[in-house]
Amino acid sequence: VKKKKQSIVEHLSPEAVRLLLEQPDRTTTQGRRDLALLSLLYDSGARVQELIDLSVSDFVAGSNPILILTGKGNKIRRVPIMNNTAVLVQKYISENKLDLPHKCNYPLFTNKQHSKLTKEGVAYILNKYAVMAREKTDKIPVKVKCHMLRHSKAVHLLQAGVNLIYIRDFLG
Repeated sequence: VKKKKQSIVEHLSPEAVRLLLEQPDRTTTQGRRDLALLSLLYDSGARVQELIDLSVSDFVAGSNPILILTGKGNKIRRVPIMNNTAVLVQKYISENKLDLPHKCNYPLFTNKQHSKLTKEGVAYILNKYAVMAREKTDKIPVKVKCHMLRHSKAVHLLQAGVNLIYIRDFLG
């Protein structure tokens, strides 16, 4: 049996991720939504489908904030997120009045028509900020895909010395 060449996992450097997250305009509602969305996408290592399927109740704030992700095969996993990401999401929820009890099953991230975001919508948002970041540096690849943030999180955890078993469980 011939062995197939292993393809290189495309990922962003920590500086590239930081630069990408600096692009959204924090003075606008849309910019704050995009920052919360991109931060959560990277920090949780979620697949795009997992992110767009999130409801408001899937974000659990507190001293140890977590995100409840429903992945492939309806498998549920609880992913810890960093406090600064949790603060961004909490502000986004408060700003959009999603913290009201009757809105707990509403989609966490919506478009201008208040419908659930699509994969294409998330890809558009990511690409918009990737183009802006690419104008400032060449550390951002020409084509940035949503799954690259998931790969980047995995590589950064591996570089930080986290055991591969924990990374596997973290990513589902």
